[in-house]
Amino acid sequence: NQDQFLCSICLDLFTEPVSTPCGHNFCRRCLSQHWDTSTPCRCPLCNELFHIRPELRVNTMFSEMVSQFKQEAGSRSEVSKPEEVSCDHCSAPKLKALKSCLVREFDQRKASLQQTQQQSRHMVEQRRKKIQELQSSVQLSQRAVDREKSTGLQAFSALIESVQRSRERFIQELQEKHRHIQTQAEALLQQLKQEICELEQRSTEAEQLLRSEDHLHFLQHCPALPPTGLKDWSSVRLELEPFEGTAAQALTELEENLKETFTEEMKKVSKPKNKLWRVQQFAVDLTLDTDTAHVKLSVSNDLKQVHYTDQKNFPDSPQRFSCYNISTKQSFSSGRFYFEVQVEDKTAWTLGVAKEILNRNYVQGLSTKYGYWCLNKESKDKYFACTEARVPLYLKRASQKVGMFVDYDEGLVSFYDVDSADLIYSVTDCSFREKLFPFLNPCYHYSGKNSAPLILTAVKK
Repeated sequence: NQDQFLCSICLDLFTEPVSTPCGHNFCRRCLSQHWDTSTPCRCPLCNELFHIRPELRVNTMFSEMVSQFKQEAGSRSEVSKPEEVSCDHCSAPKLKALKSCLVREFDQRKASLQQTQQQSRHMVEQRRKKIQELQSSVQLSQRAVDREKSTGLQAFSALIESVQRSRERFIQELQEKHRHIQTQAEALLQQLKQEICELEQRSTEAEQLLRSEDHLHFLQHCPALPPTGLKDWSSVRLELEPFEGTAAQALTELEENLKETFTEEMKKVSKPKNKLWRVQQFAVDLTLDTDTAHVKLSVSNDLKQVHYTDQKNFPDSPQRFSCYNISTKQSFSSGRFYFEVQVEDKTAWTLGVAKEILNRNYVQGLSTKYGYWCLNKESKDKYFACTEARVPLYLKRASQKVGMFVDYDEGLVSFYDVDSADLIYSVTDCSFREKLFPFLNPCYHYSGKNSAPLILTAVKK
């Protein structure tokens, strides 16, 4: 059979045939070029993975068989290739037919081209998803930087304010001590000036008397000697405040205040054990709206649980979803909100938020294209983010409780595994214009395998 002497890559007779560890033969050049352009190394036929690129050596025995086949072909015309039309009259080896049907040839080439085009589209889609993933990561990183920067600046501001308050108290204390001394000095200076005035006046009067020759007048107006009513200033001293040590005392108080402030700020910026605390602070209390429930959904009395049943539980209405959805009574048109849903023991479910829809009985599809931002579980290990092109997700373990955070103004929707606090997926750059309604979809029960309810649970902050 001539096929055994044709390389499956170039579809021509072998040239320097080499064998892979899995036992398949190829031209040395064909296999080398194939591995140079593909990573990792796999067998082109059986797709077996080689973690270390095998060293290629010519299969001597097989090479001799190929050479013998070529010799036997001799002067006969070219041997036909698998994609070519073989001569109906030739015995082995079959030669290429001189004439063939164009329709036979067209179909083969068209099928090959379609397969190549499909592979190209798949590779383009993969790269677009990777671009979206990288852009999303950069945006999430920037938001994390902004949050941490804000937290750190608040802590530094608190420490700076503590130092400024201590500095102002230190200056104020020095100024108050100085004012106290200044007040004492001003009172004493006033007394001294008054006594000086009195003494100068007496001195003037005495001088006038000394010039008088009237003995009677002199004796009648001569003042008492020495002058009376004057204060003894020899023992008068200012009560000076002890300025020394004021700075040391202020710095000691500052040290204590900084320790207290530093401890408080460290508590604020330290990484909490619960990594979800930043989004859980926006937790809201939600209740299910039975007016929107699919007719075969059953809702608990406390409006917190929902599951699918085979019987009709509600009358038909345009406000009801045609798929197994139910929305909450609460809606949001600004700000941030967060809620958690228990999905334990369920094999399939969908949860998320939907824009306000006038006719819920007509649902085109649960994707961002039609105003749904949601996370979907289809089976045991299959999770999807319901964007325009569904994104498959790979979780480390099955989620028992899912948290959902929405920042309406920033256009951010994020899903979390509550138990591990890991981010499952984020949708960024959403353009919200209408009200958003959280919704749950417990999916079909699948003969009891998915009968557990979806439960709106209280957030443990």
